[in-house]
Amino acid sequence: MTTPPPPGAPPRSRTLLAAAHVVADPLTGTTPDGPAALDWDATLAFRHHLWAHGLGVAEAMDTAQRGMGLDWPAAAELIRRTGAEARATGGHLVCGAGTDQLPPAAGTLADVRAAYEEQLAAVEEAGAQPVLMASRRLAALAAGPDDYHAVYGPLLRQSARPVILHWLGPAFDPALTGYWGSDDPDTAAGTLLDLIADHPGAVDGVKVSLLDAAHEVRLRRRLPAGVRCYTGDDFHYPGLIAGDAHGFSDALLGVLDPLAPLAAAALRHLDAGDPAGFRAVLDPTVPLARHLFEAPTPYYKTGVVLLAWLAGHQAHFTMVGGLHAARSLPHLHRAYHLADGLGLFPDRELAAARMRALLTVHGAGELSRG
Repeated sequence: MTTPPPPGAPPRSRTLLAAAHVVADPLTGTTPDGPAALDWDATLAFRHHLWAHGLGVAEAMDTAQRGMGLDWPAAAELIRRTGAEARATGGHLVCGAGTDQLPPAAGTLADVRAAYEEQLAAVEEAGAQPVLMASRRLAALAAGPDDYHAVYGPLLRQSARPVILHWLGPAFDPALTGYWGSDDPDTAAGTLLDLIADHPGAVDGVKVSLLDAAHEVRLRRRLPAGVRCYTGDDFHYPGLIAGDAHGFSDALLGVLDPLAPLAAAALRHLDAGDPAGFRAVLDPTVPLARHLFEAPTPYYKTGVVLLAWLAGHQAHFTMVGGLHAARSLPHLHRAYHLADGLGLFPDRELAAARMRALLTVHGAGELSRG
């Protein structure tokens, strides 16, 4: 078992952005399909936890349940509040701008662009770097690569600062199949690279969440100088961040939400020129990550929030949209054991008591003796 280190300065050798979860308000009378209600104090306190360990925060991304319980009005307020906290503390912040305010089955490419522009303006007003998130509506409407250029090109030209482009694969969201105009990842990468080449200086990096390490390495070797590859691969992140003789990936990952202390400790080894020490800390976390993100992958958020509750970052295990019921009790119990083995719980007795209580209230107390 590894004991996480105390908080520290940001790492120098890589940029780590943790896609952060949100804390629901369990005392508000909401329904799964109603407006999201958040516990703002607990939600923002968790961002300070991530900043304290030297990580950046990726706000209002899919880990925050965009499109899975967090509606655009709540996401806009989240961006505004986190932006204010980041300015006050100097925390590194990027925020997702998407099109999820659109009706699910209506509109045109012009509507998609306008939706992006509305959200991009909210991110810029908050003082954050934009992440142009993959759009379900664009995936549904686009007839080919030209339509992606028609939507993204004007956004890149008008953004006040370089953006991160977001490529989320169908494992995370089946509605994004064929993004960038092709089911073939290398062909799709060509469209993405052409877009970047057509707008020099407008793209800071690309977040790649395809769970295909070999493809990510091929893509990052084709990126123009100065354009980062942010791994979003929650299965292969240690090797991708460590890199090879030709380069490395930075990271924008949901798994960094529960792993922040260990990820920060690992990066300090890289800062000190000790790649073996980096792998020794981070490699043992992969079984937990693979468990949290196992199929159906979109429900990884449930395990992430469970671990935040067990670690004492929030007072309850409920989620917006009722998503706390999206994983089985055996799945959650296994996540608890894997996280405990990594030393991720500051108070192990509290974590164990909360896990026992969860199992007991659902009639599965026998699991707690396993």
